[in-house]
This record gives sequence, C-alpha cells and structure tokens, in this order.
Amino acid sequence: MEKLTEVERGFGEQTRVGGKRPVIAWAITGAGHFLSESVGVIGHISGLATVDVFLSRAAAEVVGMYKVAGRLDEFASSVVIETDYSFPITSKFSVGKYDALVISPATGNTVAKCVHGVADSLVSCMFAQAGKSRVPIVVLPTDVSGETASAAPNGNTVMVYPRPLDLELTRKLGAIDGVTALSSPDELCSCVERMLEKR
Repeated sequence: MEKLTEVERGFGEQTRVGGKRPVIAWAITGAGHFLSESVGVIGHISGLATVDVFLSRAAAEVVGMYKVAGRLDEFASSVVIETDYSFPITSKFSVGKYDALVISPATGNTVAKCVHGVADSLVSCMFAQAGKSRVPIVVLPTDVSGETASAAPNGNTVMVYPRPLDLELTRKLGAIDGVTALSSPDELCSCVERMLEKR
C-alpha cells in the first residue's frame, strides 16, 4: 500500500502544475488476459483524462483477435502501433508530456524485460524512460496467481498456470521504485481513479 501511495503522490504533484487535464500513456502488450477489462478502464477514465494508447506488435494482433479495436478507437485520444526498431516517441516522458504510464495488460515477457532493465521494444522502452523521468508507473501483469482462468478469443475459458519464476518476476516488478504492480482490473480502475482525484 505504501508503494501505491507513493505513485499516487507523484502523479498529483505533476498534474497540479497549471491545473491541466491529465495525460496518461497506456501501453498494451500481446495478452488476451485482462485485455477487455483494460479497455473498459480506458473507457471509464477517458472522460477525466487524455489517454494515448500504445500497442506492441503482438498487441496489435491480439486486439484484432479479441475484437476490441473499435472500443479502443472510441476511447483513446490516439493509438500508436509499434512498427519501428527505435522509439523516439518515448522522449515525451522526459519533457513532461505524460503524467503517468499504465501498462495493462502486461505479458510475462514484458514484465521480465522491465525487471531486468531490458529496453528493446516500444513498451519496455516506455517503462525505462518513464522511470528515468520519475513518471509514476502502474502495471497490471497477467501472471498474478498460480492458477488463472482466462478467456480465449472464441469466448471459451482456458486455465493458465504461471510458473514460480513468472510470479517471482511480478513480485520483483512491484518492488521497483515508482512502480505499482496490481493484481486485478478492479485494483487498476481504483488506482487510476485515485490518481485522477488527486489533481
């Protein structure tokens, strides 16, 4: 809970300047788990904040599989899809364009990169640059428990069993300064709402 309070405080300090409308960078990685719920949270907060959405290459495919592209276009101020191998757009964190970074859903691959300081993709570079710019980061990983019921693109439920390694990486992610790692879409919605209330 202390980590959450710290991130919320940092968000409040940034948005208080000039009373501007908050701008959130929201990154989506290539996971179906928590995808629909994440898009729902974007819709929920879009009236309170400007939300720029960033899709990894895999996310661009998965968004199509789960048929949520239309909802994203409706809710997001902009949608950027990873296409190149350099990411100058991440410099916007350094110049104060964004008040917070949300990564949801975050695949195990992305979490592993973030924990180990690897910045070789759009989302992992966003994580690195936000951290270096002291921009609050909120992450909803897909690997949050040892047994997970997840919806497949066809609507069927499949069981997924994250490994101890995956769960340990999620734990380490939450221990990074300035990062809040959450365990459910409800927590995500509440966290972002509280950040917005502090402006």
